[in-house]
Amino acid sequence: MAASLRTQLGYTFRQPDLLRQALTHRSARSSHNERLEFVGDAVLNCVIGVALFERFRALPEGDLSRVRAALVNQDTLTRVARTLGLGKEIELGEGELKSGGADRPSILADALEAVFGAVFLDGGFDAARAAIVTCFGEVLSEADPAALAKDPKTRLQEWLQARRLPVPEYVVTATSGEAHAQLFEVECRIPALALAVAGQGASRRAAEQAAAEAAGLLAMQQAGGATRGGA
Repeated sequence: MAASLRTQLGYTFRQPDLLRQALTHRSARSSHNERLEFVGDAVLNCVIGVALFERFRALPEGDLSRVRAALVNQDTLTRVARTLGLGKEIELGEGELKSGGADRPSILADALEAVFGAVFLDGGFDAARAAIVTCFGEVLSEADPAALAKDPKTRLQEWLQARRLPVPEYVVTATSGEAHAQLFEVECRIPALALAVAGQGASRRAAEQAAAEAAGLLAMQQAGGATRGGA
């Protein structure tokens, strides 16, 4: 594995095979990273939760949970994984390699969690916490509870209700990919504004959130244009 990855993690493995397994996709061989991903997901949520607890001391539990969910999601994990150059380190089967699996968000996000799980099993919680804080340093420094405490669907719904408009409808328009790596496409439909905006994600929920985010931006742009036009 590239020395640059170990440097960015700030951790040297005593059991290098753990890192190798963390970077092995199930399409490559039977000793893959899914069990390590399970451990890494739990450790990541714990570390980010503690970091938010310590940084935002006045934030109530519900808001802390929503901010953590906004930070520990596939989009953020993919962003961090790409910053680390993780894609070129993942061992993939021939089919996944040819289909662009090295840059697929679900594969990158899962591998990153597996790497954190491997650090935890190799060096304990303190080592895993240090690696996660190092990798998520920029994400944590940019975290804005006011913006992150509410997800895009909630923000859009509240914006519409404040204007006495009906809540949007979310419709799955397409699914593709294998069962373990599906891609969902969802439309966020707001008939009152004549909007139908698509979003994609590795789950229906993620696709709905992506569609809501895009629809919210368009709705606000329309509202701003209407206001200026009537001035």
